[in-house]
Amino acid sequence: GSVRTQVRYRDTPKPVYPEDARREGREGRVILRVLIDDQGRTKSVELNTSSGSKALDQAATEAIKRWRFHPAYAGDMPVDSWVNVPIDFRLTDARN
Repeated sequence: GSVRTQVRYRDTPKPVYPEDARREGREGRVILRVLIDDQGRTKSVELNTSSGSKALDQAATEAIKRWRFHPAYAGDMPVDSWVNVPIDFRLTDARN
């Protein structure tokens, strides 16, 4: 069969830490199931695992729409592929 290469990260701007979540001291990890198209753009985003905070889940979903990837390849053809992407929210990051 043809060789498949995985999606790789290209540009991953940090999510905006929601102000209310930051004030309440909320942290967490959101895992998103993301469809990366053959151009390396996010085509579809689903919540795989919630952080337990709707605000953080929403911020992660918004952020990932701006991310860019190197698409997966099947042989020498770029293809759409689903990947799970973890996004961590830590208060130490919110202070920068």
